[in-house]
Amino acid sequence: MIDDIDKNILRNLQHDGRMTATALAGVVGLTVAPCHRRLKELESSGVIQGYRAVVDPARVGLGFQALVFVTLRDRQNMLAFEEAVTGIDRIVEANRLFGDPDFLLKVIAEDLPEYQRFYDEVLVGLPGVEKLTSTIVMKNLKGGGTLPL
Repeated sequence: MIDDIDKNILRNLQHDGRMTATALAGVVGLTVAPCHRRLKELESSGVIQGYRAVVDPARVGLGFQALVFVTLRDRQNMLAFEEAVTGIDRIVEANRLFGDPDFLLKVIAEDLPEYQRFYDEVLVGLPGVEKLTSTIVMKNLKGGGTLPL
């Protein structure tokens, strides 16, 4: 069970995942040993799923983003579609939706011509695709948000 101290640990790590156990202990009001135990328990129980660097896509040449709404022909291809999508690096987020459309994908590319090639060569060939609708992201206002703990 997650208590207020665990929530405080998680809140701080969401803002700075590189915080040392010593610094974290000081911020949450624990000594190092109990803080470290709680941290290890949060990791082993799967509450903390991992640590990673947040990379600015534009600074690494991937400044083009599109949201792609996907409607499948039928439900028979649902699992094959989901499996295919999880293996494609250019698709950085994928959500199955209630109603129509069936899925929302966030695709990242260098520019519009590269996205067009990806659309033509990859997206249209995914299992069971009936309809694709793309919306180009004009500006990211908020991304990679933290959970409100």
